[in-house]
Amino acid sequence: MSATSPSPPPPPAKTQTQSAPARRGPRTLPASLLGRELEQLATQRKVVALTFDAGANAAGVPSILAILRRTGVMGTFFLTGRWVQIYPQLARQIGARYPVANHTYSHQQLPPLSTTAVQHEIERAQSLIRTATGHDPRPLFRFPYGSSDKRTIRIVNTLGYTAIRWTVDTLGWEGTARGQSAASVASRVLAALKPGEIVLMHVGSPPDGSTLDANALPQIIRRIQQRGYSFVAVTDLLPTR
Repeated sequence: MSATSPSPPPPPAKTQTQSAPARRGPRTLPASLLGRELEQLATQRKVVALTFDAGANAAGVPSILAILRRTGVMGTFFLTGRWVQIYPQLARQIGARYPVANHTYSHQQLPPLSTTAVQHEIERAQSLIRTATGHDPRPLFRFPYGSSDKRTIRIVNTLGYTAIRWTVDTLGWEGTARGQSAASVASRVLAALKPGEIVLMHVGSPPDGSTLDANALPQIIRRIQQRGYSFVAVTDLLPTR
């Protein structure tokens, strides 16, 4: 697990193409992104952000990348530094097409750690991600296990990151051994569907070896599109003030 317009209407959101996304370097965070975790993109447009955490293994990566490429759908990948060390070629493939984000170095819960240790987890991951992908992961950060407090959020902000949580956790990481299935994963995403939904998925497998998020991805994309939604990167709709 790691765990809102009067006329004229706004132009429809565009489904991302398969070209590499524009990159954004470090910047001063707007006040609206400080001291909080973002659980939903601030928009009334019918768009969804698919996010993928990479901290365990890479069992679902080939399938996920193939599906995103085939459908032209955008995703945002939250990478741990240790994962990048183990799978540098996959990290490079991801960074060539999709925005990358920081998920700490070793996927520890941060609140019990000292301030120095928290900073080290974030900065070490940042360096490794940048080396492997060629892109700075700022300003996107996700707390492992969704575990945070005021102090750790403040540290994250000081290092140039905004904390991205999620609207819905698919629970695909629980695997078939804990009663989940591709159908249950897709149903959770659709049940929470709303403008600006942030979906938490994972690229790896639990101990039972299942890759439910990867398996469910085609039907998730299809069913969301059938409801008139398209897909964006998290950075596409971050507040600017």
